[in-house]
Amino acid sequence: MTADVLGSVERALARAKRAGAHAADAVLVESDSVEVRVRGEEIDFVKQARERTLGIRTFASGPDGLRSAITSTSDLAPDALDRLADDTVALAEATAEDPHAGLPEETFATDLPDLALVDPGDRDVSMEERIDEGRRAERAARSVDPRITHSEGSEVTSSFSRVAYGNTAGFLAEYDSAAHALSSSPIASENGAMQTDYWLTVARHRSALEEPEAVGRRAAERALARLGARRVPTCEVPVIFDGVTARSLLGNLVSCLSGYAIYRRSSFLAGRLEETIASELVSVVDDGCVPGGLGSRPFDGEGLPTGRKEVIARGKLETYLLDSYSGRKLGMASTGNAARSAGSAPRVSATNLWIEPGTSSLGEMIAGTERGLLVTGLFGHGFNPVTGDFSRGATGVWIEKGEAAHPVEEITVAGNLGEMLKKIDAVGSELIWLGSVAAPALRIARMTVAGE
Repeated sequence: MTADVLGSVERALARAKRAGAHAADAVLVESDSVEVRVRGEEIDFVKQARERTLGIRTFASGPDGLRSAITSTSDLAPDALDRLADDTVALAEATAEDPHAGLPEETFATDLPDLALVDPGDRDVSMEERIDEGRRAERAARSVDPRITHSEGSEVTSSFSRVAYGNTAGFLAEYDSAAHALSSSPIASENGAMQTDYWLTVARHRSALEEPEAVGRRAAERALARLGARRVPTCEVPVIFDGVTARSLLGNLVSCLSGYAIYRRSSFLAGRLEETIASELVSVVDDGCVPGGLGSRPFDGEGLPTGRKEVIARGKLETYLLDSYSGRKLGMASTGNAARSAGSAPRVSATNLWIEPGTSSLGEMIAGTERGLLVTGLFGHGFNPVTGDFSRGATGVWIEKGEAAHPVEEITVAGNLGEMLKKIDAVGSELIWLGSVAAPALRIARMTVAGE
């Protein structure tokens, strides 16, 4: 990693001001990643990559607003940075004015907490150790049952990043972070039929990952549970989304909470602040300051502080997720949810976002369902954020008389996300973190299951 990333950011900003910029900001991202995949005992591939990119955004004054432009480079030589800053200012002066463009008007982050986003010792792990972890996951998966005959591989990955951001309003800071993951995807075979599934563990520190054997075994159990799957007749029944698939529902909801979707009227939640949009069992929190959180960061992509906010409180929509631009478009303040890559303008992104757990275990939710479906897998992209219409291919387990009856495949679950949120009648007690978005199991009182 480059030692003086802040110096490069400062130079780019100073040069942009000398070139005539009204204002400017710059972000430098350095990343270092490694990825290993094994199948059985064989090494499938090993990848290592390093990347360094600095992006400059400049604003030029106009009579009716600011003009802006963004450029980026991987060449941090002083002369290259100077040329890039000069070119970016010239480009900005040639673009159209936007009355909502500009740096944030809110107070920038001053107290930057240590969020435990990286363990320096994790850099010292050898490639041989990573390969061994993949093999251990593979062996554990095959040891569960002789029907685990093949594998799509087990992967061990790590990435380390440094982010530096500064602007001409006086903000300048940096932070380091890391992410580690281990996954396994075994294949189960029986009577000529094959099924595959996966399991994954992910964390900021390697010490927080599940053991490779636990990952392999759980992945194998999930694949075995799909053997003998069949379709069911089309019907309307209660549908339980397990913690893995409930994350997908929450991801769909996040896309509808973005300030950009709101001001463009491309979300069914536009104009619905302070309305009840979900069951009172549903509360959604976004918090960028969770220690070790996979979405945590000490400041957002515009230098504003991150923190905890209730997005939905007992079914009531309390806030959208905003950066400074979408906030201005809506006449609201940024919520500290700007994210930015080096080569693009800020956008809205959730930080650590979750549905608050309830009191029911998944087993209790199944036992309380006379006849219905437990969804354990979703595929396809059948969601319309404008209307909320939802239709996804699914796999899972059919429930009869409160018990798992048989696995199910080649079906579709359909409804409207707005109505689905209101029909949630049970919320699970366990949060499953497989990324920066997490959800407990959710039961929706009634949905259409399309099968035979």
